[in-house]
Amino acid sequence: MTMRVLVVDDHPAVRVGLTMIINSVADVEVVGEAVNGEQALKLAQTLRPDVVLMDIRMPLLDGIATTRRMCALGVTNILLTTAFDSEEYLFGALRAGAAGFILKDTDADSLITALRSVANGDGALSPSVTRRLIADYATRLSPPEAREHQAKVLEPLTAREQEVLACIGRGLSNRQIATALELAENTAKTHVSRVLAKLGLNSRVQAAILAQELDLT
Repeated sequence: MTMRVLVVDDHPAVRVGLTMIINSVADVEVVGEAVNGEQALKLAQTLRPDVVLMDIRMPLLDGIATTRRMCALGVTNILLTTAFDSEEYLFGALRAGAAGFILKDTDADSLITALRSVANGDGALSPSVTRRLIADYATRLSPPEAREHQAKVLEPLTAREQEVLACIGRGLSNRQIATALELAENTAKTHVSRVLAKLGLNSRVQAAILAQELDLT
């Protein structure tokens, strides 16, 4: 089955480059291109792509604001990309509900891997981004505050769902979670969906970050 991608970037040369990379893979196809967030919103609703690959810095409506509006419309498989390694962009993107965040210097193979991961509902973060997130959360709370925060956040989850959240935090896919917890893959997927819903999260990446914050991994 072909993975359908919507490419969103205001720079023509970047769009051409990304489209060439994506279309060079047999089972991946660019089904649309947009030059700004407003156009991307319209195309996302019309085309319903498997993944939206979108730049953060754009005119009219930037990638973060567009992500927030797309998630509200039920388009959640969004992979944001930027040339600027900025904490403001990173945390803004993840709070908005992006399923992944990679830098524009990511090589072609890693880009395709990230697209597949987001399409499968597993999320994607560049290694440098993951290290920054963990370091940031590690300095936020003192041990007593952290324990109190953990108990409060995890209260809505069953014991099994807490195990699933920990697996997400370790970067496991649905299939890997199923294997680790001895579940059917569809059951693991259902648990992941319930975890996201109960915690009010828009993406698996947000759940992974929360798991890191709560020191579940």
